[in-house]
Amino acid sequence: MKITIDPDRPNPRVLRQVVDVLKAGGVIAYPTDTIYGLGCDIFQKRAVERVYQIKGKDRRKSLSFICSSLKDISRYAEVSDHSYRLMKRIFPGPYTVILQASKLVPRVMLNNNARTVGIRIPDHSIPIQLVEMLGNPIITTSIPTLPDLHYNDPNEIERRLEGRIEVLIDSGLLHPEPSTILDLTEDIPRLLRRGKGEIDHLGVIEIDDDISEF
Repeated sequence: MKITIDPDRPNPRVLRQVVDVLKAGGVIAYPTDTIYGLGCDIFQKRAVERVYQIKGKDRRKSLSFICSSLKDISRYAEVSDHSYRLMKRIFPGPYTVILQASKLVPRVMLNNNARTVGIRIPDHSIPIQLVEMLGNPIITTSIPTLPDLHYNDPNEIERRLEGRIEVLIDSGLLHPEPSTILDLTEDIPRLLRRGKGEIDHLGVIEIDDDISEF
């Protein structure tokens, strides 16, 4: 089912319909400030497993999720003073931060030995309001496609995922660009992937790793 939602003035009644789908274990596609994402409630184990299946993603790699605020992040990850200060500067925005997971993160979300998670607070009203209404984070991962290609047209996404998801939120065409990934598990932040979002003012160390799945 495709639902059209104005990103500037999301209809709360329509958003609640999507939240009901998430609560029932549904998988959705939705817009963010970077790309259209694929997701579900992180506490719906079967839905999380379906996301892995749809993505064809290696189960040893963890999935990222969206929180609605820094306070929300502190429930699901270990947040140091230095990581909090940096996140306060970049969120909401087109960044994914890697942090140590808290005990609240479901085991199905933790498929790496380091017990780290990727977390976003996108600068987009629709996913933020969905998380707030749901009361839980939602998974955020790219729509499965060819490497270095991201769907920007909801009609293409609908054809690609027909019969595999419950809801597609159509908020129009996007200019897709992946998020910038920052590892905040140590005192000095490390750049894992350069994407949308400025980094020159953040004092990060750039390394060669490219985590293309986030």
